[in-house]
Amino acid sequence: MRPPKKHLQFSSLRKSMSEQLESIPDYRCTDNINHSIHDVFMGGFAMMYFQEPSFLEYQKRVREARNRDNLETMFGVKTVAMESQAREIMDTIDGNTALSPIFENYYYQLQRGKHLEGYALFDNLYLCSIDGTQYYGSEKIHCDTCLTKEHRDGTTSYSHQALQAAIMHPNKKQVIPLMPEEIKNTDGTVKQDCEQNAAKRLLKKIRQSHPQLGLIILGDGLYSHQPMIEEMKNKRMHFILTAKPDDHKIMMEWIGEQIKLKEMKKLVVTDLKNRKHVYQFINEVPLNGNKDSPMVNYFQYQIIDEGIEVYKNSWVTDLAVREQNISLLVRAGRCRWKIENECFNTLKNQGYNIEHNYGHGKKHLSFNFYLLTLLAFFFHQIFELTDHMYQSCRNKYGRKQNMWNNLRAFVQLFVFDSWEQLLEFALDPKSFLTALSPPVN
Repeated sequence: MRPPKKHLQFSSLRKSMSEQLESIPDYRCTDNINHSIHDVFMGGFAMMYFQEPSFLEYQKRVREARNRDNLETMFGVKTVAMESQAREIMDTIDGNTALSPIFENYYYQLQRGKHLEGYALFDNLYLCSIDGTQYYGSEKIHCDTCLTKEHRDGTTSYSHQALQAAIMHPNKKQVIPLMPEEIKNTDGTVKQDCEQNAAKRLLKKIRQSHPQLGLIILGDGLYSHQPMIEEMKNKRMHFILTAKPDDHKIMMEWIGEQIKLKEMKKLVVTDLKNRKHVYQFINEVPLNGNKDSPMVNYFQYQIIDEGIEVYKNSWVTDLAVREQNISLLVRAGRCRWKIENECFNTLKNQGYNIEHNYGHGKKHLSFNFYLLTLLAFFFHQIFELTDHMYQSCRNKYGRKQNMWNNLRAFVQLFVFDSWEQLLEFALDPKSFLTALSPPVN
């Protein structure tokens, strides 16, 4: 079975992560250091990778019994810290600077392997969806950076949220996560942080990390307003943004006048199920009534089944809309749901337990756990794109959750020399064990 390119194999990806973790400055007193920053973070990553909160504790017992374990052989972890120790160390490290280079590196490794070429919507233009998600919530435990929400019954809830960006394509199930931006309160601020402020910071960081990358930003109605559109233009980014008519009354009035003048283009396509797909569009529309209103291109889409409208949505973009590309632009606009389904839903409901409270801390712990989970997800997305052995395991075990249940069981029974050896065993346990212990004549 053909292995993935060397720079995209587990060992190479893990090695580059180790190099970044080992470069994190350690300001602790050297006389009291029992566990390195690398081992603490890599141990946390391994736990997220196998989607098992008790993974570290079990491997620690294996090491005591056998003098080696899968943490050492697969992840290069030399010492395993107690949970309380690990949390204290992780809480002091700012993941924004410590872990961000890992996301950048993996993106460029995929690009180097030409695995991103199929993600281009148009020549050198890639869809990047952004959306917010909550990964921690409590009514008791909180810190200074927590977002707060006052309820009618007088109680207060606390949360940690992040604004996530991901490269995607209508024809691709896999999404490529980029480094997220925390939505958090900071010292000296009077107003609570919000998704729009985080978006401005995120767009800036994306452009700094990927200065030449052609991007089309996908966003919901929160972003289809003048300040955010100008922000995207300033960062040399295109956009396709949901535009609800109730949020753009002046623009819709202007479009209504153009419809009367028959300036709105319309295209109707009937599919094999006799459903009508109705595309309508008009270019060079003022977004609002301001003197400096940006001009946008508007398009909308309906699905009509037996005379009943079963779907309708509308968007604004800076890309020219024509009959030749309207269908693709609609598919791109509808592609925004992938960040909810293929990213957030997977992280929350398909084994990654992104909302599980692994620890809150006082500074960076909660966000670091989110980042480690996201990196584990990133690894798996890379393997779904590049690793035939991993893909064969997916086919053999069916549902992803079933595959990981088996992989977790295997690492509790055996110590493997590598991730690839574990996959070999998962694909053919009998042959693998026979090779290890050939029959005696």
